[in-house]
Amino acid sequence: MIERPRFHLAFLVTSLDATRHFYRDVLGCSEGRSAERWIDFDLFGHQISAHLIDEPLSIARKTAVDGDGVPIPHFGLILQRDDWDDLRRRLEANKTSFILEPRIRFKGQPGEQATMFLSDPSGNHLEFKSFGSDTEVFAVD
Repeated sequence: MIERPRFHLAFLVTSLDATRHFYRDVLGCSEGRSAERWIDFDLFGHQISAHLIDEPLSIARKTAVDGDGVPIPHFGLILQRDDWDDLRRRLEANKTSFILEPRIRFKGQPGEQATMFLSDPSGNHLEFKSFGSDTEVFAVD
C-alpha cells in the first residue's frame, strides 16, 4: 500500500548513458525498470522516467523571480533542510555547474526558502528547495 501520494514525471533526454550517470551517480537516485529507450529512477521516493529522443531539446525560457532569471520549464523537489544540505554538498563535491547557485530566496519574507538550480546532461532544468516548515510552502503573507 502506498502511504503517501508520489509524484511521477516522464521527461525527455538525449542520452541514456549520460542520464544514467547524472541521476544515479551524481544525484544518488536508485534505478528502477528500464528498456532500450527509457529508464525509471527513484528521486527521493518519487518516480521519474527518462525517455530518449533523437533530436535536441527545445531551448528553455527564463522568468524573473526574486531578482533571478529562473529557467522555465523546470522540475524538482522540496526537501527537508538536512536532505537539501546533503544534496548541495554532494553536488558541490561532484563539481556540478549550477544555473543558480545554492542560496536563500525571499529572505525574511513569507515563503523564505533555500534553493538551487542545475541542469541534467540533456538540458532539463531542476530546482531543489527547502522551507523552514511545511506552512511556508504556500505562504502568502
